[in-house]
Amino acid sequence: MKHCPKVFTIILNYNGKQVIKPCLSSVFKIDYPNFEVVVVDNNSKDGSLEMAKSDFSKAHFIQNLENLGFASGNNVGIRFALERTAEYILLLNNDTEVEKDFLKNLIEAAELDKNAGLLSPVIFNKINHKIWFSGGRIDWLRMRTEHFFNSRTEDSYATGYVSGCAMLVKAEVFKKIGLLDEDYFLYWEDADFSWRARQAGFKNRVVSSSWAYHTEQSADKKEPKIYWLVVSGLIFFKKNTPLFLRPWIIGYTLLRRLKNQIDVIFRRDQTVLAVKKAYQDFSHAKFF
Repeated sequence: MKHCPKVFTIILNYNGKQVIKPCLSSVFKIDYPNFEVVVVDNNSKDGSLEMAKSDFSKAHFIQNLENLGFASGNNVGIRFALERTAEYILLLNNDTEVEKDFLKNLIEAAELDKNAGLLSPVIFNKINHKIWFSGGRIDWLRMRTEHFFNSRTEDSYATGYVSGCAMLVKAEVFKKIGLLDEDYFLYWEDADFSWRARQAGFKNRVVSSSWAYHTEQSADKKEPKIYWLVVSGLIFFKKNTPLFLRPWIIGYTLLRRLKNQIDVIFRRDQTVLAVKKAYQDFSHAKFF
């Protein structure tokens, strides 16, 4: 590459003591010559911020006074990077590790396609090394996102959305469509951002030669995860559903709520109650 654009890598941390060190270790082994690392901490209580500061003094550290959630927390780092004339911003989960040539391959693909706005590596599950994300789509009729798990031979290819687990964004995308939508506390902000980027004329791409590995720290927090997936999904479809699909979304949402009410009567486990609370909180307009 003749030109190596300036990249800021934003790593949002919240009580990530078990994962932040291997994440940062892999990032600082990247062979790309022009990048800086920003760790934004969402008021962790487990000592992970102090450990990261001690072991990785080359990184910038920003400590929020409370847990702002994914979108707002990352936006703190994005603003920091844009103020320092970042040409690209990489959002990377703190439970993710990357290959040495991960960033170089993403940047090369981005520079080859002037319309590419968001780019993703192929993301593997760190535990079993199976593909966790090789692209995805928004399933409007069933009100969900769908990950693809297949390997592909193209150098890069289109995807419906890019996962926030590892998302490279050209600075011009933020300048044109704004930052992550802070109405989302957790989940769906990546689909929303990807959708807005596509509506503005940018492409979402997956780069086959760029690899990352994801532990998915949230997997052991089932009820909170389900709660936020439901709430944020409702927010997404309220904001983004095309006009011709809105009657379907309204009807489908009513059917889902009815099913949940039946589940509450006959099952009444913690998962069902988390879904019920999500519908109630959304209906009471706590998120707008």
